[in-house]
Amino acid sequence: MPLAMTVFQFITFLLIGLGLSFDSFAVSVSVGLLRRDIRFFQACKIAFSLAFFQGVFPVIGWMIGNVIEELISTIDHWIAFGLLFAIGGKMIYEGIKDENALTHLNPFKLTVLIGLSIATSIDAFVVGITFGFLETPIIFPAVVIGSVTFIASMLGLLFGKNIPAKRSHQSLILGGIILTLIGIKTLVEHLWF
Repeated sequence: MPLAMTVFQFITFLLIGLGLSFDSFAVSVSVGLLRRDIRFFQACKIAFSLAFFQGVFPVIGWMIGNVIEELISTIDHWIAFGLLFAIGGKMIYEGIKDENALTHLNPFKLTVLIGLSIATSIDAFVVGITFGFLETPIIFPAVVIGSVTFIASMLGLLFGKNIPAKRSHQSLILGGIILTLIGIKTLVEHLWF
């Protein structure tokens, strides 16, 4: 049973990482579309920055969630559901929009790269808060989220030259659906199990 639970938790963390990484993937695809001459080490720098913030923000959120968890322990599952549902809905909405905010940005400039990394990691921060509410240990999920984001970002940069920009919006929609479903799963588990 503990092994089955561990596998189940890993799959859950992996799915959360996939859902969160779609923002970074979409940004990476856009960067690949804008910078078709991108080199491997430049791609690694961009992917590492996106992954680093995506992995650190859940830890910060978790610390905050742990502090306030006792105050709201009777409704924590509703908050976790609401946050994940809101993030998922926001991602679906952004995926439906046609505009591309990266058109005039230089992703190799440090301030731009950090800005993009933070912007794509806000959702991970909120997910970290939900982990704190649910008293879930954070290091392993943070590593999984960061690793998945790095891989997704590298793939996004690689495919950016070949994938139409429309696909990056579709990836945001898929990521939003995944996070929304995980929010529903969290609520169902606490209400019926």
